[in-house]
Amino acid sequence: MTTFKTSLLAGAALLAAPSLASAQGSMGFFDNFRLAPQQTVTGLYIGAGAGANFLENGTLRSNPSLASGLRAGGAGGRGRIIYEPGFTGALSMGWGFGNGLRVEVEGNYRQNDVDKVGGFPGFGARSPAGGVQRTYGAMANVLYDFRIPGMPWVVPYIGGGAGYAWRDWDTLRFQGTGAAAISRASEGSFAYQAIGGFAFPIAQVPGLAVTAEYRYFATDFNDMNTRVIRTSGPGTGAGVAGGQLRASNENHSVLVGLRYAFNQPRPAPVVAAPVAAAPAPARTYLVFFDWDRADLTDRARQIIGDAAQNSRTVGATRIEVSGHADRTGTAVYNQRLSVRRGEAVAGELVRQGVARDQISVQGFGFDRPLVPTAMGVREPQNRRVEIVLR
Repeated sequence: MTTFKTSLLAGAALLAAPSLASAQGSMGFFDNFRLAPQQTVTGLYIGAGAGANFLENGTLRSNPSLASGLRAGGAGGRGRIIYEPGFTGALSMGWGFGNGLRVEVEGNYRQNDVDKVGGFPGFGARSPAGGVQRTYGAMANVLYDFRIPGMPWVVPYIGGGAGYAWRDWDTLRFQGTGAAAISRASEGSFAYQAIGGFAFPIAQVPGLAVTAEYRYFATDFNDMNTRVIRTSGPGTGAGVAGGQLRASNENHSVLVGLRYAFNQPRPAPVVAAPVAAAPAPARTYLVFFDWDRADLTDRARQIIGDAAQNSRTVGATRIEVSGHADRTGTAVYNQRLSVRRGEAVAGELVRQGVARDQISVQGFGFDRPLVPTAMGVREPQNRRVEIVLR
């Protein structure tokens, strides 16, 4: 149970990694290794990782032929095996489909020392024990990468896998009263795992990412060949019984590693945008009027001010001011109204600093509409004065 709790704490520390990485701007490590924006893995990639492995306390059950030697009585005996924290490593090769989905094949290795064995009558509640458990796995995994809005520097992923694992007990030994159980065994079985982790892309090397992940890895029960020998009295060293111990195998692993995707797009070179030339000042301006009016609005005065300023910029020598009216009212009345509108604009140009002798004013009434209409139609765009800089 202690190792199980430890593994949960390690997993929690892993899940806190993005929060720690968010402080990248104030941490020297991240000053040297800038995190890149999220990238979807496309094509071939390879990965490697290593870390700590916490092997859950396992159940042991002896078959009838071994039970008598373990002094369990009856058809079988039950016990527990307790492991020390160990280590793990994994190598993988996979393919990303560009939409977050990835598939890969993986080889992994786990190793833990045996601490104690207990529960078998005659061997004590927790007998001193020794030996090593090693597990070699070959897995096929399916994983999916996520994107988190507002956190472009981290890519969470989850997945799972299935395969086959070989489990070795290297001189597993636990001592009882006058006897010891010894196992040197290797068995293979179906294996499966669940994976959750985070990838942190490195900006300086497109396709390279640091990974941090948690894995739950387990196999079917294995029947490990075991024998019991005498350790004291007559016949010391002689075999007492032999048989099999059925053992569980559940692992919690925390790994840190690197992953490299070969086909990640390289960032486009930074090219300074050409400085756009300033647009040439306009040479034609339109000033609009209310119906049957020749007075200037604030917007009209602003347009006339722009025309006056630009006349100096372009070096205009002559300014043509042409008044127009819509097709309501008589031709004579609208002719006079269009001239009044032109004179109002010319007066404002003079007020804005344009010499009066540079300005020519004429009126066209409703003979040159901007928008053709029938007689009697009030069309706002036809009630205008055109200013042309020459």
